[in-house]
Amino acid sequence: MRSRKTLVLSLSLISLALLGGWWWKSQSPNAASSNPSAAASPAAGPAKGGPQAVGVIEARQQDVPVNLEASGTVASLASVDLRAQTTSTVKEVLIKDGDTVRKGQVLLRFDDRADRANLERARAQLLRDRAAAADAERQFKRAQELKAQNFIAQSAVDTAQANAEAARALVAADEAAVQSANVALSYNELRAPISGRAGALSVFPGSLVQASASALPLVNIAQIDPVGVSFSLAESQLQPLLAATRGAGKPGSASPEALQVQIAPAGGRAAAKGAEADAGAKGKLVFVDNLVDSATGTIKVRAEFDNQKQQLWPGQFVRVRMTLRTLKDAIVIPQAAIIQRGSERSVYIVDADKNAQLKVVQQRYTFGEMAVVEGIQAGDKVVVDGKQNLRPGTAVKAQPAALNPAAAAASKKAASEAGNAPSAASAASAASAPAATASSAASGAGA
Repeated sequence: MRSRKTLVLSLSLISLALLGGWWWKSQSPNAASSNPSAAASPAAGPAKGGPQAVGVIEARQQDVPVNLEASGTVASLASVDLRAQTTSTVKEVLIKDGDTVRKGQVLLRFDDRADRANLERARAQLLRDRAAAADAERQFKRAQELKAQNFIAQSAVDTAQANAEAARALVAADEAAVQSANVALSYNELRAPISGRAGALSVFPGSLVQASASALPLVNIAQIDPVGVSFSLAESQLQPLLAATRGAGKPGSASPEALQVQIAPAGGRAAAKGAEADAGAKGKLVFVDNLVDSATGTIKVRAEFDNQKQQLWPGQFVRVRMTLRTLKDAIVIPQAAIIQRGSERSVYIVDADKNAQLKVVQQRYTFGEMAVVEGIQAGDKVVVDGKQNLRPGTAVKAQPAALNPAAAAASKKAASEAGNAPSAASAASAASAPAATASSAASGAGA
């Protein structure tokens, strides 16, 4: 009888424990998440009644340069491979790899003993033939005198005249031979044909050189100042470029080839700070090709830059910028404020009654994060942040917007994540508290 009462008591206690657990679970914070409509209804009420907060920026009026940018390669305006014009051995090397050389400077000297001997031989031959020519001239004059006295026939005079003329021709040939020997001797000195920078030398004193067009160049010289930048433009940009060059040739302007070209810094603001010197490099347009490449749809263009500081180097990749024209008193707004619907462009502006109004605009030009538009006035408050939830006539609460909405959103998200970190930790600790209570209760029941 006692065991039966004990069994009934145990079953009653287990039932009470199950009922208590079900009641505790129904009263936990998770119950609020099972009814989202009830939780969201209090927050939905104030959102419908109050004005919507938006970020705005005033449209400003300014002069905007229309720039054309392209990637180009620095190229030397003159590059010469120097080869030997005689077969000899290198006697002296007067420069080092990478030296800056002047036009006419002696770079290499070859062994010239054989050519000097040939020059001396030609000079000696010239002296001998000049003496023979002088003797022939005297014989001709004597024959003329004898003919005047009728001592010799006219044929003898003609023979003396022919000998004198032949001697003069031989002297002229000897003079040419001397000049040829001088030219051959000059080949033993290799001089710089242009001013520039020497490349790597391929010979040393004692090296054998030969006169051959296919031989390895002894050294290369590339002109560094001025230097050229070659780049390609799409054929769609050809007409604006030609219009700009024609405009440069109007009265009061430079010549058609004087369109200014500037080296643009590669990258963002940090790169621009590091490339202030390069950004200051300014040149002029000197060449537009006469043919568009039908395979690529591009046309070759070249600009020329003064390079006294040698900031530009042949083979270097650079960005070039040309200002084709300037838009006077243009209306400028952020590109992020423009709403695109097919081919239509529109923006929301905040009127005097603090209501959002939709305005259709025409986008004329973009640069960076900004755009030139028509259809609004300078000073209009253009909505940048929060425009996706607006409708025409919606009451808004305007506040200044960041120039870069994406960066502002990223920073706001990072800040919210940092703020949610403590709340997540507190929620975890709160969740661990009931577990600890349950374990303690279980241990008490076991006791």
